[in-house]
Amino acid sequence: MALSRFWSFIIVLSIVFVFYQLFTGGMYSIGELVNGKQHDPIVISEISAKEWNTTDTALYSKLLIAKEDGVMQNDTMYRLLKNGNIEISHGQQNADGIFATCKNTIIDIWLPLIGYLTFFCGLLHLLHASDAISKLSKVLTPFFKKIFPELPEGHEAYGFMTMNFAANFLGLDNAATPFGLKAMESMQEANKDKETASNSQIMFLCLHAAGLTLIPTSIIGYRAAQNATNPSDIMIPCIITSFVGTLAALILVSIKQRINLINWIVIGAITIVSALIALVLFYIGQLNGIEKFHFTGNLSNGVLLAIILGIIGYSLFHEKIFRKNDTNIFDSFVHGAKDGFTTGVRVLPYMIAMLVALSIFRNSGLMNIVMSGITRILSFMHVDPQVINAIPVALMRPFSAGGSRGFMLDAMNVYGADSLTGQLACLFQGAAETTFYVVALYYGSVNIKNSRYTLGIMLTVDLICVVAGIFVCYLYF
Repeated sequence: MALSRFWSFIIVLSIVFVFYQLFTGGMYSIGELVNGKQHDPIVISEISAKEWNTTDTALYSKLLIAKEDGVMQNDTMYRLLKNGNIEISHGQQNADGIFATCKNTIIDIWLPLIGYLTFFCGLLHLLHASDAISKLSKVLTPFFKKIFPELPEGHEAYGFMTMNFAANFLGLDNAATPFGLKAMESMQEANKDKETASNSQIMFLCLHAAGLTLIPTSIIGYRAAQNATNPSDIMIPCIITSFVGTLAALILVSIKQRINLINWIVIGAITIVSALIALVLFYIGQLNGIEKFHFTGNLSNGVLLAIILGIIGYSLFHEKIFRKNDTNIFDSFVHGAKDGFTTGVRVLPYMIAMLVALSIFRNSGLMNIVMSGITRILSFMHVDPQVINAIPVALMRPFSAGGSRGFMLDAMNVYGADSLTGQLACLFQGAAETTFYVVALYYGSVNIKNSRYTLGIMLTVDLICVVAGIFVCYLYF
């Protein structure tokens, strides 16, 4: 219900605001909101060439030479159109328009997702067909039963969730999504109300969105491209911040669902994970910049290859199970891959619905107004300007990964990759999730319409990560 209202409200408010600006002169053209592309110049007026030639002859002469390329003066672009008029543009469009968003969602997001889902769902079916997932689930039952009390013992979702958490932990987002969608589908089978998120699904999605990360590979790459002195120095703050977010998600959902976390199994598991993270961090801390990047890259990709090897190797070792069911390993893989394609087709409408709504929200200017308002409030509270300059990344992250990435790169470009603003921007990008997109994607995959309190807790965790990230950066850097 919360997601439905949010989606409806931002579309209605954004479009009403657009028409208000159009009729009051605050916006010259609304065509960009429908047909425009991100970073396209925003047209603010159009003047007859004859009229312009009498007021600024020098600029008009330059336009005749430049033709369609246009002339830039004082951050304003002047372009001579084929109809003889001069188009004046200032600023850039915040996001793709409606049509471009629909197209790019399919080409840039959905089609690659289909590929990931097809391959990894094939592997997951091998786990299921070889009976490996049930054995893994039984091993994990003592821990998962404490935080997912409504799921039956040994439920196959335990195995899928483990694979999802492991992939996220290693920064393998593309691999994590198929595992997570499979876990959601598995839990849906035990869900009594098929249109309402179960307690187990809420707990899983909040933990997934908190995104405990060991290796923020993409963030390190962006910092290296921006000539950071030590691109991987963001790793430890990112781990600490995401760990705080994960614990916050676990505690908040447990309070809401009245789950008792004070037991030796949960506390022991958290202690073991904390110790493993500390050991890895200690080892990584002994490496220099190049060695860190080399080790972490090999670790994440090596574990992924090891998982693939383990699944196929286990299937080969238990090939008799496949023969018993009148199939073989390859046919079983293909059968699971088909399920991945079907899942991808099912989630497409939810992806487009959410991303188009966010596109309208950003291009209408309402998003900028919200950001400006929060910035003013923080300035009034005497928050460090270096922190305020990184806040746009934190505000945009729950809505759009691409938008927040743009703010992050801009922050590093303007203030420097090694500045507090640049480091905070990277931390906000790497230790958070695209909340609204994730809720739409995962619940959409199983046709859940009522997300209950999922969105509220996930946004609260996002806020906790922002606050924790600021403290961690001050302490670490």
